[in-house]
Amino acid sequence: MKKFSILFLVLIMVSSLVLGCSSEGGSGGGDEEQVVAGFIYVGPTNDGGYTTAHDNGRLYMEEQLGDKVRSIYRENVPEDRGEVVRVIREMVDQGANIIFATSFGHMDGLIEAAAEFPEVKFAHCSGYQTAENATNYFGRMYQARYLSGIVAGMKTESNKIAYVAAFPIPEVIRGINAFTLGAKSVNPDVEVHVRWTNTWYDPASEKAAAEALLDEGCDVTAQHQDSTATMVAAEEAGAFSIGYNVSSKDAVPQAYMTAPLWNWGEYYLTAVQQVIDGTWTNAPYWGGMDEGVILLDELTELAPQEAAEIVAEMEAKIKSGEFDVFDGPVYNQAGEEVVKEGDSMTDAEMLGFDWFVQGVVGNIPAGN
Repeated sequence: MKKFSILFLVLIMVSSLVLGCSSEGGSGGGDEEQVVAGFIYVGPTNDGGYTTAHDNGRLYMEEQLGDKVRSIYRENVPEDRGEVVRVIREMVDQGANIIFATSFGHMDGLIEAAAEFPEVKFAHCSGYQTAENATNYFGRMYQARYLSGIVAGMKTESNKIAYVAAFPIPEVIRGINAFTLGAKSVNPDVEVHVRWTNTWYDPASEKAAAEALLDEGCDVTAQHQDSTATMVAAEEAGAFSIGYNVSSKDAVPQAYMTAPLWNWGEYYLTAVQQVIDGTWTNAPYWGGMDEGVILLDELTELAPQEAAEIVAEMEAKIKSGEFDVFDGPVYNQAGEEVVKEGDSMTDAEMLGFDWFVQGVVGNIPAGN
C-alpha cells in the first residue's frame, strides 16, 4: 500500500472536522467548484485491515488533488438498506458529488439512493448492480491470493492450512479457490480448511475460528477478514500466517509472512478526477496486478526462502497475461473437471463462483 508520512497523517487528522459519527477531511472549503467525495465504511478506519486500506486510498486521493476535493466519511455503517440510504442522504446534504460505498452489503441501499439523487455519482465496491449514475468497482484480488497460496503451501509442514472466511459470497469463494490453487501448485498434498464467521469485522469470532482450526492441526493461517485477529491467533499458537488488506508485519512479527494488499488510492484518484473533468461514466472497474490496484506484500524472513523466486516468476506471468489463475484444468471438490485443459474461466463465471476447487475442506452453506 501507499505509505504516507507521519507528518501528512497528522496534518489530515488535525484538519478533519469530527461531527458525531461522521468525519470530514481534506483541504479547502470555500471553492464552489470543489468536488465533495463521500466514503461509506463497514468498519472503523483503524481496523488494521479492509477499512484501513480504503481510508488510506481516500487520504492518498486527497493528497494528490489538494483543494480540488474535500472528502467526508462515515465509519461502521451496517449492511442495511435503510441505514445506507440514510447515510447517503446526509452526505448529499453535505454537498457530496460522488459517493463510494465499500462493502458488499451496502449495494442495495446505494442503488436505491442513486435513483433518489440522479445528479450524484455513486460507486459500489465488490457488487454487481449498476444504474445510469452508479457503477461498481473491485480488483482481481484472486491474483495476489494465488501468489500468497504459494508461500503458504511451501511453508506448511502438516499440509493443513486454516482459512478464516467472512461470508460465502462469490468474492470470498473465489479468493479461497485461488489461494488453494496456488498452494497446490507447489504442494499437491496440501488441504485448505475453511471456517465461516459470517462477519466482516469481529475480532473475537475471527480469533475463535482460527484457534479452532489451529487446534485441528493447521500450522499456517490465511483469512478473508478485516482484522488481524486470525494472525494474532497464529502467533500465539506458534504458527505462521498470511494476512490481508494491509501489511501486518509490525502487528504480528512472529507469524506474518506476506499478504495480498489493496492499493485503492489510484482508483479513487482516477474516479474523482473524472468527476472534476466531467468524464466520469458508469463503466464497472475490475483491475488487476498489472494496474497496481492489488499487490502482494514483500515476503518476510519467516517465508520460505525458495518461495520468492517462484512468486516473482508467477507474478510476472500474471501481469503479462501469460498465465491466469483459473486456467484449466481446474477440478472441483469431487474431483470433476470443471475447466478443461486449454480453457480458462470467464469473468462472468469467476464473478458467480459458487463451488470449491479440489483441495478445499469445508462446505458452502445452502442458499449461497
